Amino acid sequence: MSRVIPRAVAVPTSLDEVIAVVEWARDQRMPIVPRGSGSGMAGGAVGDGVIVDLSRLRELHLDKASSLAEVGAGVTRSMLDTAARRVGLWFPVDPSSGAFCTLGGMAATNAAGPRSLKHGPMRAWVEWVACVFADGTLAAVRRGEPPLLRKDSPTLARYEGQKAALREQAARLKLPAVRKDSSGYGWRDFAESGELVDLLVGSEGTLALISGLRLRLSGVPNATATILAAFSSLEGAVAGAALARETGAAACELLDRTFLEVAGSERPLPVAADSEAVLLIELDADNDGEAAAAADSLGAKLRSASASNVILGVDAESAEELWSLRHAVSPILSRLPATTQSMQFIEDCAVPPDALPAFVRGVRAALDRHGRRGVIFGHAGDAHVHVNPLIDITLPDWRETVDSLLNEVVDLTARFGGTLSGEHGDGRLRAPLLRRTRDTAELELAASLKAIFDPDGLLNPGVKIPLYGQRPLEAIKYDPNLPPLPTAARRALDRVSAERAYDRSRLELLEEAN
Repeated sequence: MSRVIPRAVAVPTSLDEVIAVVEWARDQRMPIVPRGSGSGMAGGAVGDGVIVDLSRLRELHLDKASSLAEVGAGVTRSMLDTAARRVGLWFPVDPSSGAFCTLGGMAATNAAGPRSLKHGPMRAWVEWVACVFADGTLAAVRRGEPPLLRKDSPTLARYEGQKAALREQAARLKLPAVRKDSSGYGWRDFAESGELVDLLVGSEGTLALISGLRLRLSGVPNATATILAAFSSLEGAVAGAALARETGAAACELLDRTFLEVAGSERPLPVAADSEAVLLIELDADNDGEAAAAADSLGAKLRSASASNVILGVDAESAEELWSLRHAVSPILSRLPATTQSMQFIEDCAVPPDALPAFVRGVRAALDRHGRRGVIFGHAGDAHVHVNPLIDITLPDWRETVDSLLNEVVDLTARFGGTLSGEHGDGRLRAPLLRRTRDTAELELAASLKAIFDPDGLLNPGVKIPLYGQRPLEAIKYDPNLPPLPTAARRALDRVSAERAYDRSRLELLEEAN
């Protein structure tokens, strides 16, 4: 969403080079903005400082016997999953950007995806984090073991001195009663585990630069089945999602009426056009027979829970056809006129499950009040909603509309005790809004943690903890009144968007554009 021109860009190819960049930036008092593929949604990988592009740290080592992988921060999720599947393993954390997002970036935001319903978000799969602290020291921070260090770290010494107090305060925090949350720091998991890993994962580069990871892997599901269920009410869909969750479904996606309207503009829908919502559910099992039986059983329960139409996909071809509906909207949105943009500024809220119908209706009402269309979808099993408002940037009040919609949805989220980010992190977009959705004690504890790890405030300033006077939306990259970028840069960025080439080096694309 935001355009920020950095002061410098560094592309380290080794850990020693990462350390050198951090030490140079520290000596220059230069803010440090770590970056992976740059596909983040909340502006955490742009900023006024030196961009440290970690995408070339691509070491990858698999140990099939232990089901572990050691990866550089620049390894993409697709690279890991491809390598893992060759030996019968799988990495279950699968965001929609999985083809190009880096594992370092996924750890930084505590990324999730549809299958987090069963398998949990990124934090649950991280065994250790290799990172460079603001003091220039490199450490491997491990679960259940002391950190591995090249040399003593003043940062870790400060942390160890305050760890007990941090954990005690974390245990007393009033946190949102949601199933997914990548807003703020990982206090809930840290209070339970006492592991620094749980604070580093999801910290968005504000405590350290993540340079590598050890990740657990899982066995590939032997068989899967898919269910598509349509409902005439949001309450019915939420009841259906609860059934899916109780059954142990791997995924349960929500496609709202707004989504169906857009998808149905270019393809026939497999359900009634006036359906209020559709659930897409995936089940996994030990064999095809068990998967089919589980789908048949859950399908019957969904019909009893008011589903107006239930379609089973128990073979690969039929399942793929059902899931194609979930992916139908993105190509349509990509073909919108250049004057209409699908803007992701209210796109990651999660609420307590019982509040999901009222929340979705509230978002619809906000869009209607401003005369704007929007597409609403998400992860029904986790009551986690993505919203893409469609904004016409030729209208004179488009900026006021964006600001007003954002404020209304923040108020709505706060009213239902939700979180502004279920899986994409706070970035620069949401950091200034946290005071409206998070408890004061949590914000104060976050500031204390930041002071321990980054006393000079150089690590991704304005993310997680806002700067004085910071606004959620500064320079919006779609604004036609912004100064034009250099021609080659514009061509390179347009290519990234058109081809979804987020895993391509921007410097290489710039050279090709020239």
